[in-house]
Amino acid sequence: MSANQRSRHLCSVILFAGVLTFPVVPALAQSLSYVPAPRFDQTFPQYAPDPDQSGDVTSDELPASLRRQIVSYATTEPRGTVVIDSAHTFLYLTLGDGKALRYGIGVGREGFTWSGVESISRMAEWPDWIPPAEMVARQPYLPRWVGGGPGNPLGARALYLGNTDYRIHGTNDPTTIGKHVSSGCIRMQDADVIDLYQRVGIGTKVVVLPNDQRRVSADDGRHVALSGAN
Repeated sequence: MSANQRSRHLCSVILFAGVLTFPVVPALAQSLSYVPAPRFDQTFPQYAPDPDQSGDVTSDELPASLRRQIVSYATTEPRGTVVIDSAHTFLYLTLGDGKALRYGIGVGREGFTWSGVESISRMAEWPDWIPPAEMVARQPYLPRWVGGGPGNPLGARALYLGNTDYRIHGTNDPTTIGKHVSSGCIRMQDADVIDLYQRVGIGTKVVVLPNDQRRVSADDGRHVALSGAN
């Protein structure tokens, strides 16, 4: 076989091999690179709606008692104090003169309620969510970090309480407002937590009342209109 013939034969072999391997290489690369991206906009199981509920809940769709409103509220706490009534799923911001701004909230489920006095130690807009180690131990399927945004379980704002893992925060599942469902944090509708965020500051006193269902609420049920509150 001449040198020219050998050269042409070698080129034919290389070309034939290239034709065979061309579709394989992209397919192999695709199979190696395909890893389902984590969905940070998903609703995690502990924040999921009850089976008989679906869809978003707006302020107008909440029961009237859970909508933001000014109510009569007798308390010895000074103006500007946040009072959390876990038993009745209300958060009060005292206004003085026997009045308070009341919000509907979601609170800790059985075994995860708490009481005491804390203060707001940090405030964040669209906070990242890093589940505490204790929560991860109970629910190892949880992500270790979720970036801030509309799908984040902490919602639009977070008010961190003292040196604890507890927060007052928004939620990506407003159907939980008015329910005992959380691991101890206080949930609010995003619109409500944004409103509260603008009214409080670092050092604001937060009183969490005992979760005593038998306790008679200090609210007598009367309220006055709040311009722009809804």
